[in-house]
Amino acid sequence: MVTARITVNGEVMPISPAAPTTTLLEFLRQWGFTGSKEGCAEGECGACSVMLARPGIVGRTEWIAVNACLIPVAALDGQEVVTAEGLGTPEALHPVQRELAIRGGSQCGYCTPGFVCSMAAEYYRPDRVAADGPADSEHGPNGFDLHALSGNLCRCTGYRPIRDAAFAIGTPDADDPLARRGAAAPPEPAPTVLEQDGRTFVRPATLTEAVTLLHTHTDADVVAGCTDWGVEVNIRARRADYVIAIDQLPELRVLRVEPDRFELGAALSLTELERRLAGEVPLLAELFPQFGSRLIRNSATLGGNLGTGSPIGDAAPALLALGASVVLAGPAGEREVDLADYFTGYRRSVRRPDELICAVHIPRPLARLSGFHKIAKRRFDDISSVAVAFALDVDDDVVRSVRIGLGGVAETPVRAYDTESALSGRPWAPETIAAAARVLEAEGTPLDDHRASAGYRRAMLGQSLREMYARTTEGAAV
Repeated sequence: MVTARITVNGEVMPISPAAPTTTLLEFLRQWGFTGSKEGCAEGECGACSVMLARPGIVGRTEWIAVNACLIPVAALDGQEVVTAEGLGTPEALHPVQRELAIRGGSQCGYCTPGFVCSMAAEYYRPDRVAADGPADSEHGPNGFDLHALSGNLCRCTGYRPIRDAAFAIGTPDADDPLARRGAAAPPEPAPTVLEQDGRTFVRPATLTEAVTLLHTHTDADVVAGCTDWGVEVNIRARRADYVIAIDQLPELRVLRVEPDRFELGAALSLTELERRLAGEVPLLAELFPQFGSRLIRNSATLGGNLGTGSPIGDAAPALLALGASVVLAGPAGEREVDLADYFTGYRRSVRRPDELICAVHIPRPLARLSGFHKIAKRRFDDISSVAVAFALDVDDDVVRSVRIGLGGVAETPVRAYDTESALSGRPWAPETIAAAARVLEAEGTPLDDHRASAGYRRAMLGQSLREMYARTTEGAAV
């Protein structure tokens, strides 16, 4: 058996004797790379941010920032990691480190290595270009996208100097080794078996092998981006006996745009989908920036978001509105299920224990009008209290077709069928909207919890429809 290895700052080191649930953060700190810190252990603060070499969208290889606290180091067999220590030294600072230092962006310094890695990943983004004209509040004149730092929390409220540093960095020198790395092939995923104390982590090489393993180990944990599983390991001490990693299966990393549908591979990260779709599905383009942080989207997948079955997962309402279906693969082959029929209860679905989510299909043509409304306590990087997605066609001021997906108002994501009926075939006009908003407020079975009251959730359902109407009619009031 080939020993599992990982490359950290250019040095190859064995992963063993790490346990299958040892996170990359734990592994790095054990090896003395203590720049990365544990702040929240949930992927919300970014103190643990590091860079990974991944298959590129523009170049052959790209550096992306991820939360080291969530990813098991076993999932990175054969992969390349760069930490803040690998970017520069006190005697020879990296350009990102230098800008943070001279602009006072380090503050107490606890979170600074995480900011450095997230900022460096944006520094090396090959399609980052200087702004053509005045920059907006979220993009610097150098093309730096502040969303790259949306998952990094500064505990000293020192955001202005951090932003100033981000907007001041230039472009990598031609001889920068990390920039040159982009021209070479990305690291290949390595089939992996890591065993310790009766627990096993496996990365199969093919979908067939993965399905066979899952058929044998129906109680196995299946992981891709690990943004949910990592929280279970860190906060709830989950220790599965068998873990199957599917994030690098080539069959699950396909994106096809066909005349009658979009096929989105279940293991593509949300960032990959966002950049490769490039706005072709406007509803998803509106969803992506509101889904967690860039650090989360760099790892999280549609398959994982649907697989957890969470009633507050942001992807499901949008996909319901798009009329999506889910492709499931099992020992008997593949089958396709309408997403509206997929969820059967709280974190339950029609997916059998020996099946994997392979892809999501979105039918074409798309509805001409769409919108995603997320109600949360923060603008970005927060969990929804309510999520509402609309997709409709209006011709001659009459609603010809409409689909509405809801999250956070029932034990599963749901379609708002009653509201769809109240809109379909009726004028797209204030009287229709006022009546349909009352119907929408009665959809689902919202609860009182620490995020919002049931009454507030109902009110936001109705308000989302009024806002959708105003958006499509140049601000008309209802």
